[in-house]
Amino acid sequence: MAQPNPANWRAADDYLAETLVGHDPALEAALGAQQEAGMPAIEVAPVSGKLLNLLVRISGARRVLEIGTLGGYSTIWMARAVGEAGRVVTIEAEPANGAVARASIDAAGVGERVEIRIGRAAEVLPSLEDDEPFDLVFIDADKESNTLYLDWAARLGHPGSVVVVDNIGRDGDIIDPASGDSKVVGTREGLEMLGRDPRFDATALQTVGAKGWDGVAIAVVV
Repeated sequence: MAQPNPANWRAADDYLAETLVGHDPALEAALGAQQEAGMPAIEVAPVSGKLLNLLVRISGARRVLEIGTLGGYSTIWMARAVGEAGRVVTIEAEPANGAVARASIDAAGVGERVEIRIGRAAEVLPSLEDDEPFDLVFIDADKESNTLYLDWAARLGHPGSVVVVDNIGRDGDIIDPASGDSKVVGTREGLEMLGRDPRFDATALQTVGAKGWDGVAIAVVV
């Protein structure tokens, strides 16, 4: 029996990715460009990218909002899922990251479906109020601002909109109410908001894999 340790978590993730996701030159090139640019390896794992793609397709989302572009890896997954008439608006705080993402998204053949907005999400989100509502919102940015992002997800969505929050596991530290880690505090506050805010109906899953002990929250706007 395999032992529950990080090496085997990663091996199992690699097996699942090989079996269910496979190799994709455009996505692998996007990761390569991200690494070459010196960005941190904090993009979603391949199996999580495929999950985002499936959630967009299952929900029938045609307008997707992403908070936290990084190198565009998850953006490509979702842009493929919205279809030719769909659109992904993705927000990235760092202009250099946005430039790398733009090149990778264009190279993947989905550039016309993606708008990258450069700036701090707290400042960009109000500019989207006059747009059509979003069908799915993916939150993968600074954890300290999760409650802010969730509030905007509800305001910019509609009843039935799907909201996905990444990195909710924090190596299990979410069980510590006394944690001084701002990322843990922000994650706990976001989860507690999902539990008490009547605008959401939510659950969360802890995961182990290539990204260690982590997890994802999934909600619907009610």
